[in-house]
Amino acid sequence: MTKIQLCDLELVDRETVERVRANQATEEELDHLSATFQMLASPTRLRMVEALAGGELCVCDLAAVVGVSPSAVSHHLRQLRQMRIVRFRKAGRMAYYRLDDENISQLFRTGLEHVRE
Repeated sequence: MTKIQLCDLELVDRETVERVRANQATEEELDHLSATFQMLASPTRLRMVEALAGGELCVCDLAAVVGVSPSAVSHHLRQLRQMRIVRFRKAGRMAYYRLDDENISQLFRTGLEHVRE
């Protein structure tokens, strides 16, 4: 197998390297981001995020939109809550879920735009 050499000279621009390193995420941030992407790596959970991007829904309404059982929706919502992707509010005996913040909605829209191009 032929080895391809990318650079004839090995030169490092220390200033550029330090500037890039100074702006890099911490290991803890990258771990959390990786876990967030793993959580969103499910078509069902992505459908839930898409539905909740349109506004707050109860479990039964979310189950009807996504096309899975309320039990399955509750299971996914518990995982999404733990990752701070969704939050809920109680109104009597009902719980209404929404996305934790606009960043989650933006992440979904950006990813969808990427795969549609």
